Amino acid sequence: MPTTLAISAPAADLTAALRRRGVGEVLDTTKLTRALYSSDASLYRVVPQAVARPRTVEELLTVLDGARSIGMPVTTRGAGTSCAGNAVGPGLVVDVAQHLNRVHAVDPEQRTAVVDPGVVQAMLQREAAPYGLRFGPDPSTHTRCTIGGMIGNNACGPRALGYGKTADNVIALEVVTGSGEQLVLDSRTGVDANSSAALHALQSTVAGNLATIRTEFGRFGRQVSGYSLEHLLPENRFNVARFLTGTEGTLAVITKATVRLVADAPHKIMIALGYPSMADAADATPVLLEFTPTAIEGLGRQIVDVVRRTRGDSAVPPLPRGDGWVFAELVGTDPRELESRATALLAASGCLAGEVVTDPAQATALWKIREDGAGLAGVSLPDPAYGGWEDAAVPPAMLGRYLRDFEALLDSHGLLGLPYGHFGDGCVHIRINFPLTSADGPARYRAFVEDGARLVAGYGGSMSGEHGDGRARSALLPAMYSPAAIALFGEVKAAFDPDNLLNPGVLVDPRPVDADLRAAALAGRAPSRFSNEVHQCSGVGKCLADTTGSLGVMCPSYQATRNEKDSTRGRARVLQEMVNGELVQLGWKSPAVHSALDLCLSCKGCARDCPTGIDMAAYKSEVLDHTYAGKLRPRSHYALGWLPRWGRLITKSPMLAKLVNLTTSLPGLRWLVRWTAGVDQRRQLPRFADRPARQRVPLTSTAPGSEPGLNGGSALNGGPETPEQAKPVLVWVDSFSDCFTGGGVEAMVEVLRSAGYTPQFPDRSVCCGLTWISTGQREGARRQLRASLDVLHPYVAAGVPVVGLEPSCTAVWRSDARELLPDDPRVAEVASGVLTLAELLARTDGWTPPNLTGVELVVQPHCHHASVLGWQADAALLKRSGATVTTLGGCCGLAGNFGVEKGHYEVSVKVAEHDLLPAVEAHPDAIVLADGFSCRTQLAELAGRTGITLAELLAPHRGSSGANPT
Repeated sequence: MPTTLAISAPAADLTAALRRRGVGEVLDTTKLTRALYSSDASLYRVVPQAVARPRTVEELLTVLDGARSIGMPVTTRGAGTSCAGNAVGPGLVVDVAQHLNRVHAVDPEQRTAVVDPGVVQAMLQREAAPYGLRFGPDPSTHTRCTIGGMIGNNACGPRALGYGKTADNVIALEVVTGSGEQLVLDSRTGVDANSSAALHALQSTVAGNLATIRTEFGRFGRQVSGYSLEHLLPENRFNVARFLTGTEGTLAVITKATVRLVADAPHKIMIALGYPSMADAADATPVLLEFTPTAIEGLGRQIVDVVRRTRGDSAVPPLPRGDGWVFAELVGTDPRELESRATALLAASGCLAGEVVTDPAQATALWKIREDGAGLAGVSLPDPAYGGWEDAAVPPAMLGRYLRDFEALLDSHGLLGLPYGHFGDGCVHIRINFPLTSADGPARYRAFVEDGARLVAGYGGSMSGEHGDGRARSALLPAMYSPAAIALFGEVKAAFDPDNLLNPGVLVDPRPVDADLRAAALAGRAPSRFSNEVHQCSGVGKCLADTTGSLGVMCPSYQATRNEKDSTRGRARVLQEMVNGELVQLGWKSPAVHSALDLCLSCKGCARDCPTGIDMAAYKSEVLDHTYAGKLRPRSHYALGWLPRWGRLITKSPMLAKLVNLTTSLPGLRWLVRWTAGVDQRRQLPRFADRPARQRVPLTSTAPGSEPGLNGGSALNGGPETPEQAKPVLVWVDSFSDCFTGGGVEAMVEVLRSAGYTPQFPDRSVCCGLTWISTGQREGARRQLRASLDVLHPYVAAGVPVVGLEPSCTAVWRSDARELLPDDPRVAEVASGVLTLAELLARTDGWTPPNLTGVELVVQPHCHHASVLGWQADAALLKRSGATVTTLGGCCGLAGNFGVEKGHYEVSVKVAEHDLLPAVEAHPDAIVLADGFSCRTQLAELAGRTGITLAELLAPHRGSSGANPT
């Protein structure tokens, strides 16, 4: 069925029909929303005609009935993390995650839970945890994938080895078939086939094809491809609920599910094993299985190396020697028995080297690397790597041989791939550098997957081991099943969905594997850095994860609105459509693009947390730059984007600073100033300092190479110090610290003096251009950066460390500056020479932090600090101090100019309510540590609390800020 880009007549008819039934508002036919739902986590792009977000089961039933009445196809979607194109469709996409996400009941006695289809797996885990229970299957997307989606794809995850596939954990389903029948299917009581036309036809089909079903289905644990007809055999009690698990929404839509819960063993242990290669690691699987692990996961060196490259060496715990690794998990009730079993597994493993991982933090870090495998594998090769051939499975005993043959197949096609996955189940994920954007790319992709299908079938394997067949593998099923089995699929489809309205193009009468490829739209176009980068988004949806209680930052606006358009993935999809130019037109000026980007806080969280490396802050800056090039800009771009310029002008004169502060304190004038600047009227205006910091703090400005010294030769903390005794350090006073009151400049100087340094100020103002960048004035940012390089580079070249005060400004040198000035070699040198205070003190011999034992801290790392600079040095420093530390994830919500701009206030507050405000409320007596100017401003406005900088916390003469932990 062809993709329709314009709003179709059926979509208009459906809109009218739903309005007549009183639920018209659940339907959305805008280009923006259709763009958001045009892709899932697969290679495929199918633009829907409409999207519905029903708020109740009754609304869901009404929507389905309306679509059925006009013959519109329906695709049900949870989190859209389907890797095979299971969650995109040409008609109506029904999003059940937005509202149908309630856990109705957890029964600890029966060990069951009743849930809506849109319940996130991690949410169910939280509800079950107080009873010592859990839902067994745990895909790597467990923080955002839905139970309905897991049922649709028969999802598994690493611990399916111990707890079974989703099908093994489904007890009952309430569904609506394609023909409109509402069925209650409970495996505990069985079903009466005569009560339903669909069930009667299904039973007749099974009865007439027992031999085919018994010989071709259910041959090994990860045979997920096709319809799992083995559950319908008489010996399996015609278990229709289990059978529908894995049918990918092609037969029925789930309205409610009852699932099995399992007891989570109280003790678990991880064993890390190193082997010469991935295939060698796979050879060990049969031996490892003898020790009944709950997980046996494999990954290779290249994925680990990309973590080191993007997140630093500290992100990768020590690993055993080798190029291929296996992580095995054992669980039990007796710690001694568990340790004995782990030791025996290690001895029998045949590894080059291995270890029992006893540190829980190390184990968590290793599991996280494996969990992010899909995204990391996609950016680990020189060329973009894709799914498509994503999760084939073979019997575990054959896994090593299969991997060697598969590597030879890759070589024969001139392709590279990074395998990883569930070795204990024989299921291997891989990302491959298919040349999808070349003219012959789709044909080469199809040739490879067809050869791959024949290879897997030769090993008695399955095209899919857990993600379903979708658009990626449905057309390959004849390589695995006989014509008689394929015909059975058609009969079953006809019984449940005779008009082929549910997820057409999947499993039965499938679309070709090379049809509807998203990247193919770029074929023949001149390569573009922007286009390549936005197409890196694979759709795995980590930006949709609930970050409550974690140290992640991405994606704060989505956490506030729970709207797909406000997620990193949603924005990437809209930008992809902008580049493609079919659905989202007008290019950079498109209203859909600006609507999607409007609530992006430019927090840089995705730059760190997104496994595919999306940097939406940079893309937003570029979009704004192109949109307003040579044109009149919004008022806030001039007021807030040029704020450092205004600040320098105002602080040149104490009288002018007093006049401006007086103006912004008077109600009428304050309202006018806010309106002129495009600032929300509910925001307070910061107070300007009466002098720049160089005049407020008693230091003599010096040039590099000259003799460092202090005014009058007297230290702020202690007596005179000679140049021979002290080390020079340049204190870079950013525009915020320079022009506004507070900021901790005095405390910074004091700490540096006490650490044996002679602090200096640059002889001119230094601005990194951050506010120009965030408002998309990139040429202005380049001018600011070049001028700053002229000032800072001589110090760095002379070996003088530069310490920054404002994290967002410091972070510019390690992120945006390299992109904006790629040909200036000074950028890399300055980036390595500009440090945070914690980084400088960590490399200062003999320095020790003050003893803060008994001091309680709530710490809000600035989002740029956490995402770009890394907060590890600060965490280590505070740990050494002995303070009790509660570290927050997320963003404060102000995020520079974002939170003060008109139209952003509500979302800014909601972001603060996610992490920051609950934490300070829960710790009323704690000192709040916040180096970011935005963070301290938000804290003061919304919570009435004063935040202090790290320098103010460490300063020997602490107390000027009014916060003295001792």
